[in-house]
Amino acid sequence: MIEGRGPGRAQASDLLARLRRPAAPAAGHEARPRTVDQVAAAIAERASRFLAGPVADVETDLFDAGMSSVDAVELVAVMARELDVAVSLDDVFADARPRRLAQRWAKAAGLPDRPAVQVGPSAAPAVTAHTTAAGTDEDLGLILADLSQADRLPWSSRPEPVPPRRILLTGATGFLGSHLLLDLLRQGDAHVVCLVRAEDDRAAERRLGEALESFGQSWSSEVRRRVTVLAADLRQPRLGLTGERWEALARETDAIVNVAAAVDFLRGYPSLRQTNVRGPLELAELAMTGRPKPLHHVSSVAVFNEIGIARMGEDDPVAHIDRLVAGYDKSKWAAEAALRRAREHGLTATFLRPGAIGGHTRTGVYNPSDLSTGLIGAISRYRTVPAFKYMNLAPVDWVSRTAAAIVFDPQAWGHNYNLTGRAETLPELVKDMKLAGMNVRVANWRDWKDDLLARHEAEPVPALDSIVRIMRSPTALKLFEALMFGPAAAADRTEAFLARHGLPAPERYDAKAQLKTFERMAEDGVTRLPSREDPPYLEFDERMRGLVGPVGQEPDTRCRTAFTLSIASMYQVAQHRRVDVRGQVVCERVHPEPLTVTHGEIWVRPDEGVPLRHGNDHPLLRYRLVLADRDGGRWWLEGWKTARARRDLWKQTRTLEITIGREGEPACYAGVVQVPGKSFLPDQIDGIRVDPRLSSQEQRLAKLSWLSWFFVQMGMGLAEPSLRAGAELLDLRRDAIDRDKDKMQRKFRKLIRQREQIR
Repeated sequence: MIEGRGPGRAQASDLLARLRRPAAPAAGHEARPRTVDQVAAAIAERASRFLAGPVADVETDLFDAGMSSVDAVELVAVMARELDVAVSLDDVFADARPRRLAQRWAKAAGLPDRPAVQVGPSAAPAVTAHTTAAGTDEDLGLILADLSQADRLPWSSRPEPVPPRRILLTGATGFLGSHLLLDLLRQGDAHVVCLVRAEDDRAAERRLGEALESFGQSWSSEVRRRVTVLAADLRQPRLGLTGERWEALARETDAIVNVAAAVDFLRGYPSLRQTNVRGPLELAELAMTGRPKPLHHVSSVAVFNEIGIARMGEDDPVAHIDRLVAGYDKSKWAAEAALRRAREHGLTATFLRPGAIGGHTRTGVYNPSDLSTGLIGAISRYRTVPAFKYMNLAPVDWVSRTAAAIVFDPQAWGHNYNLTGRAETLPELVKDMKLAGMNVRVANWRDWKDDLLARHEAEPVPALDSIVRIMRSPTALKLFEALMFGPAAAADRTEAFLARHGLPAPERYDAKAQLKTFERMAEDGVTRLPSREDPPYLEFDERMRGLVGPVGQEPDTRCRTAFTLSIASMYQVAQHRRVDVRGQVVCERVHPEPLTVTHGEIWVRPDEGVPLRHGNDHPLLRYRLVLADRDGGRWWLEGWKTARARRDLWKQTRTLEITIGREGEPACYAGVVQVPGKSFLPDQIDGIRVDPRLSSQEQRLAKLSWLSWFFVQMGMGLAEPSLRAGAELLDLRRDAIDRDKDKMQRKFRKLIRQREQIR
């Protein structure tokens, strides 16, 4: 671990020794207990073990200094073990300044605690737990102090209503910000200046490039040509920029887009305010300095997270601040409130409010720290879903593209937009999961929470650690309750804007849109796809019989198969066109006892219509089986169902050409087996069996979905030979037309020569 610039080891040991023993009593006085100042200094020194840089002072927020949630858990243990200071993890998340932690410990222990003297830029004048009136929430005092900063902003006029040519962007290293950067570049020909927290410009550019690549975004020479990266810090006055740079940005920038935010549902308002509230105020000052510029602020529908709120329209009143429980919600509320005050000073401020942001519909890249990621992972893994009313969830590519279009449309500036897509409902989610072969159980959300914690305790899943920490926090639990039972976000203005610009309308982020993300999350161990080890979603029997013989000779030995074909989910066939096989092969020529299928798969239309060996046989189904005999020998079987033009289509769908060989050796037997016509309907239509856990209506839907998909695939496969024959007959390919043209020209020249000879 990297040590900070706190006291040296000898000093730290001496300090710890002094903290652990009572101070020497003065003459005539009893020994006094250790002070809050001493404990705060000791906590700051211990916290330096978890930080890459030094702890500035006891008023430094440890999360802002780089401490992670995992580090916080370890810090609580270190404080208890080395300092005998017991504070809860919720205390650390609520306010991670060492002095405030020391005060909370002293108050709980019944010890004297001095008023905190705040210093540095994070201080809020005259606002602490001990200087506010009795019973007043400290967060409200801090929020009032932050809102008052908006009154100190300069006065400004409206910006010129023209699309921006130079855009200042914050948060480009984040999930949404990285996508928005590329969409801003695609939307117009503007140059984008990215503010990135780093030691210098070179480190900032390197960090941005790494972030873009981690989210599947391009960091090509063309992107770098249109992007300038500056080292900055939203938590610092004037963004930590030099006066010269500040003035240059105020003079040259045409628009400011603020995506940067500290997103943590466990941290309290004091820990988030510098980035989430003070940062936007610094950007507002920049927007109102010199030439007026619009400020497009990415907020959140979290500003409505009041339990029992009736509407979440774009111009509806936001929640009452004293009814918000999570620090993140309060910080987003306070930022909007401060910028609304700035609007009264002339600032043109646009509020862009996403809900949960899902993965990219084409690339599948997702945000591992988003609450929706953990929720989807837990639902797919444990097959239970908490009862909720609405889930305001939209894919990142739709949110980013819509936000970029708003930035470039002057008529859209200065309004509120809910970028939430169409809300997901509980019945829709359950239906999607069932059609995917993942039958889920709906549970009361508190029972669901208890079940999640118990399962994770018994068998920890690292990918779910984030949502588990949230479920263990009483404060975050109230946030989750507000999310589960809030209304669907209304987005009338957003929908009108999209229609005016011909952009995709809000749609539900359903199973189809989530497919790429779900697969990627499964690769990372977050979600769990259905597998052949699960109870079959749907299965049916297939019996065949025919003759086989040595390769190159006439078949002379009877061969029978008794297979059970099954799928784990409709996802399996729709995405991979694969069916699982188990059962037996009976063929005395191969072995006197039946061969058992140890692993088997069928590919439906495996080569997308490409004929076998460039001939006339178009593949319908390909069988690949691994077999084992009673003596321990292993065999393989490969079979093809093919289609040819102008043949008996009914017979083609039932006929399988097979080859059989020992494992690791070429085929030694070949032949043809066929599904008897009288058994096809009873086995493969009427005999379909569906997961009994589904209702009768859902079982009928599952049957219909399978048959519709399968017969469409077979119809396409049977039509391909005739279509190919027709194409060859018409020969409409470009080179064929050119050959015909040349042929006609040769005939025409020959005819002219003949006429000239006659004359």
